[in-house]
Amino acid sequence: MQEKIKLLKALISEKKNIVIIVHRGPDGDAMGSALGLYNVLVQLGHIVTVITPNDYASFLYWLPGNEKVIVFTEEKEKAKQITTDTDLIFLLDFGQIGRLDDYGDIVQNSTAKKVMIDHHQEPDEHISDILFSDVTACSTAQIVFEIIKELGYKNLINKDVAECLYTGIMTDTGSFKYSSTTERTHHIIAELIGKGAENSKIHDLVYDNFSENRVKLLGYCLNQKLQIFKENKAAIISLNAEELKQFKFKKGDTEGIVNYALSIEDIIFAVFIAEKEGLVKLSLRSKGNFKVNEIAKKYFSGGGHKNAAGGISDISVNDTIEKLKEIFNEYKTQLLNTKL
Repeated sequence: MQEKIKLLKALISEKKNIVIIVHRGPDGDAMGSALGLYNVLVQLGHIVTVITPNDYASFLYWLPGNEKVIVFTEEKEKAKQITTDTDLIFLLDFGQIGRLDDYGDIVQNSTAKKVMIDHHQEPDEHISDILFSDVTACSTAQIVFEIIKELGYKNLINKDVAECLYTGIMTDTGSFKYSSTTERTHHIIAELIGKGAENSKIHDLVYDNFSENRVKLLGYCLNQKLQIFKENKAAIISLNAEELKQFKFKKGDTEGIVNYALSIEDIIFAVFIAEKEGLVKLSLRSKGNFKVNEIAKKYFSGGGHKNAAGGISDISVNDTIEKLKEIFNEYKTQLLNTKL
């Protein structure tokens, strides 16, 4: 860690053009860690650009610095030019270049030095010059905070930085309820509040700021689309493209829906399926020691954490449901014996 900190400090000791990149479909941790780091590097005098492969949920637009973010799918040539010409690239909250979709080749071909900061398992060490990886961290935002501190820049954590990092930690821990939340996490949160992060305001902006259509979509999911398989302690919620269109779907409208299925008594494994952008995407969640990241990797070209993972299915929504039923039966003994 200390050797990597020395290398990083040397890289940012002089004014540079820097690009910060996050994974496709960036969540609160991706945008919180990216904009938190952005607001520190700007104070150090660097020219900094945050680039996302595609757009993200509007409930994250309030984050300080968001107005400067470039979305690759909307400004491809500009993003390509900046990425090609930059001196240093930070890769945040992902470990595989495939998480950048079409933007990945541009990033990989850039001659800039690359620094990866991530908390997911099995990061690809070959795509970065410096890798900060900690799978025990609750979020990438937590690692970014610790790196800022180790660099000796804790004094640069102002209200803007604190609120960005708080958002990253809060969202990736499910408001501090996931098992990844530790004593270490709470100490950092206390420091961020001490630096000006308004925790109640942030919670309201992220979790209590839904559109009417989003609330109606949630109601439809719970009343019409929830399937419970008590014999396997599993549940599925699914939406096809037509159903999403019916509720005027926007980015972020389905975030967190899978957790409602997981909140049902005795449910250990929950899956949310949605047909978006021509793809059938899955969000997998679990309780206890049931490892959904292994299932995501084995069956759906995905990955993630033990209790939270994602993937993509190459068959229809209905066929994916049938495939999941088979998976439930395959893992039935393990699901029934999982202890909380």
